[in-house]
Amino acid sequence: MSEGQKTRTMVDIYGQQYVIIGTEDSRHIKLIASMVDEKMREISSKNPSLDMSKLAVLTAVNAVNDYMKMKEQLERLEGELKRVKD
Repeated sequence: MSEGQKTRTMVDIYGQQYVIIGTEDSRHIKLIASMVDEKMREISSKNPSLDMSKLAVLTAVNAVNDYMKMKEQLERLEGELKRVKD
């Protein structure tokens, strides 16, 4: 796929169909959708009374939390690598 070319990918997240349009490869989009679906199901199994919007927000909060932890770890490792190189 050429840079900037958009693809349409149909995914299923928590029983809902979505068409995702973007420049990422369809396999990548499907993987991300699968991970979101898995996280939503995990959270729902622990909190079955959550409505869809609260479940979506908690899933987003979990995803951003995971992202921030990985970003901090990457920055820490980059700092260590820089110290070793110097």
